Amino acid sequence: MVTNIIAIILGIIGLIGCFVPILPGPPISWGALLLLYFCGDGTMKLSFLLVWLAVTILVTVLDYIVPSYFTRVTGGSKVAGRGSLAGLIIGIVFFPPFGMITGAFLGALLAEVLFNGTEWKKSIKPAFGSFLGFLCGTFIKLASSAVMMWYIIKFLG
Repeated sequence: MVTNIIAIILGIIGLIGCFVPILPGPPISWGALLLLYFCGDGTMKLSFLLVWLAVTILVTVLDYIVPSYFTRVTGGSKVAGRGSLAGLIIGIVFFPPFGMITGAFLGALLAEVLFNGTEWKKSIKPAFGSFLGFLCGTFIKLASSAVMMWYIIKFLG
């Protein structure tokens, strides 16, 4: 009974973590599945747990790569892509929770202007691409955590 409550709480925290950069949403959701694997009724298979571990790792890595990728796709240079990633990391560390969004945007914008000499006006598009990448990464995290929450509830039933 206590295990079930903890698993549900972890699932909810995992969903919240998709929006709050300090909380790693999908890893927390996977932690709930892990708890149910060891303390549940034995219906969850190890292969299921390992597949979701792989999904969790992939989603977590993509969350850092996608803003940089979108920066490049929208016309930014390699430098702007790296600036987006650096800004994202700096933003998480120094200005949570919104620093992740603004850091990626400003990192791409400043890198494009300062290192490539691109005009401010032309640098906005790649910077906006980093913002779209952030939204895409958030959606991927939310989708994976929501599916894991569904499984948490399913394994409790």
